[in-house]
Amino acid sequence: MFKNLKIAFKDKSNIDLIRGMILFKIISYPIFTKFLTFFLNLALKLNLPITKLTKNTIYRHFCGGETIKQSKPTIKKLWNSNIGTILDFSAEGKESEKDYTKVFNEVISSIKEAKTNKCIPFAVFKCTGITNFSLLQKISSGVDLSKFEEEEKTNFESKVEGICQFAFESNVPVFIDAEESWIQNAIDDIALKMMQKYNKKHTIVYNTIQFYRLDRVNYLKEIIKIAKSKNFNLGVKIVRGAYHEKEINRAIKHKYKIPVHLNKGNTDHDFNSSIDICLKNLDFVSICAGTHNEESCKILIEKMKSYNIDSNNSKVYFSQLLGMSDHISYNIANKKYNVAKYVPYGPVKELIPYLIRRAEENTSISGQVNRELSNLILERKRRKSTKES
Repeated sequence: MFKNLKIAFKDKSNIDLIRGMILFKIISYPIFTKFLTFFLNLALKLNLPITKLTKNTIYRHFCGGETIKQSKPTIKKLWNSNIGTILDFSAEGKESEKDYTKVFNEVISSIKEAKTNKCIPFAVFKCTGITNFSLLQKISSGVDLSKFEEEEKTNFESKVEGICQFAFESNVPVFIDAEESWIQNAIDDIALKMMQKYNKKHTIVYNTIQFYRLDRVNYLKEIIKIAKSKNFNLGVKIVRGAYHEKEINRAIKHKYKIPVHLNKGNTDHDFNSSIDICLKNLDFVSICAGTHNEESCKILIEKMKSYNIDSNNSKVYFSQLLGMSDHISYNIANKKYNVAKYVPYGPVKELIPYLIRRAEENTSISGQVNRELSNLILERKRRKSTKES
């Protein structure tokens, strides 16, 4: 199903293919990736003029543009292949109230754009984009908060409420991204609260569940029971997880039980199990499978067929990142399944931390980079043999 590279890369020029080949070739060598991340971090600290170089290479491959307006050509190009866009303002590492307000306003702007643009089926935000990490950690641990922290908590909850209420009024579903396990309790709690309030008729608020965590299958079953008992729609974006090494290292350092699977096969098992759990409860659950794994996509498709769920059922979506797994996204969309790409946007310098993390994640995922590189090379060879431009 994912072998048709002509479909996968139909909106990529030869220059796009060559740029991608060079990029993934560099990322395929961990030593080059370490040098790249070191150079980018150093350039940021020294305020070196690297914007143009970054924008024309790694940024162009993984990002839509510096603003929503600049991202519109990417949005249109994806939609021409029946692929929706999830606009993601991806500035990371900001820790001032001014920065949090800026992110909040960008999320509101993305919802406004989605309200009038059928090409954008979802909005998204991270809680650490609108409040500080340490506050979420304290809330998650259940320790007493100072008066100032209580005020920060109220401010944070007000921002989440503001986003979810505006999404509800605009009829635009919004994803709340998952983060590190030691701040996730706070995120889970407020996500569930927002779902109970705004998901009575339609699924507006989605929480994200990372199935590399040992406890997430049981958590999914638990919140489905809550949704049924309190009569609201549960929105879940299922992913494998993005902080695996960080989770292990912290658990070892602080001498507590490692909260994630050490064996990828166990993560795969839990992720794939969650597909079946969600589809069996589709009356109360809407699911977005955020995965670059071919086998998991095949399982979701086969399960949908076995349960007689239409390919275009609005309660089931597939999602991948811009610049990754086009052979999955485009071929699934070509079969009339619902697909949306995460499209990061924002000023080049502000997105460098995101791009560094993306490069490091790709290096750590076994086979991912080689698959991307191989597909690009094969499509380049195919075009040469058929003399296509």
